[in-house]
Amino acid sequence: MWLSGQEAKTPVFRTKVDLVVLSFTITDNKGHYINGLKPGDFRILEDGIVEKISTFAEGNKPAVQVNDDGSVRPLIDGGGESSKLAIDPRSDAFVGTNVFILFDTSNFMYRGFVYAEDAIADFVRGLDRADSVAMYSFSRNLSRASNLTRDRGDAIFGLRKAVAGDDTALYNALLLTLRDAAKVPGRKVVIVFSNGPDNASMVAPDDVRAVAEDEGIPIYVISTNEVNKDPISSSVFRRITARTGGKAYWAKTWQKQVEAFESIREDLGNSYTVTYYPAFNPNEGFRKISVEIVPDVGKKYRVRSRPGYRPRL
Repeated sequence: MWLSGQEAKTPVFRTKVDLVVLSFTITDNKGHYINGLKPGDFRILEDGIVEKISTFAEGNKPAVQVNDDGSVRPLIDGGGESSKLAIDPRSDAFVGTNVFILFDTSNFMYRGFVYAEDAIADFVRGLDRADSVAMYSFSRNLSRASNLTRDRGDAIFGLRKAVAGDDTALYNALLLTLRDAAKVPGRKVVIVFSNGPDNASMVAPDDVRAVAEDEGIPIYVISTNEVNKDPISSSVFRRITARTGGKAYWAKTWQKQVEAFESIREDLGNSYTVTYYPAFNPNEGFRKISVEIVPDVGKKYRVRSRPGYRPRL
């Protein structure tokens, strides 16, 4: 086929544009959550390019679509049980949070096994009714004790079936959990409950962190170890959680574990979630995401979010 000179020199770009789901929290300088902000109060940038917010949600409130003129309209029909019926496919991103709990049952956990189960069960019972939860356990291998469900009884039954194991392959199990979570549309988080040391994984923690970062899945870690007794694991936990928009906790006692789970529940209930389709960007590597608060008062606020992602090509 003959092409003119102009046609022959014109490059053709084929880019797969995926909906980006971004969850973040806003706090003041005392660590108090800032609620009640609207879509117009935020500016989302990707590599410095301002993105158009497609949908917006605060905590567990119904999501709204953001129109071109800045006005909003509901995405979810009605309330209660009928809220499961979505008007817009993007509303899947906001029908509760998909919570994946990864419970360490290795020999490092023998001493506090029963107390850990009780703390996890209390957390599951206290989740918002729109949230779904999956219960996984691991030692050398991963066990999917309960698939993603809104039935709290099923999830806790799966938890109680967990059996103490031997060596710890935390990062192997975390990678498999992230792959499962990535298949689920919408907002999701992974909560790791572990003693800390990993002596059996075949994958590196930073490789796992990169997957979570790219998929937009915040990781929360509750370690039953003392922060200074295992500095290597503690450093990894801090890095993984910070880079994905989650948090790390060190909770040796049952009471501290309960408090850590309560903090995570508050985080989920006070976060903002937006979606957007990225504007054209030739960068095929790491794209930096930043969240700016438009009002001047926003300069006093702190944003906690993942720093960016690598697009699928």
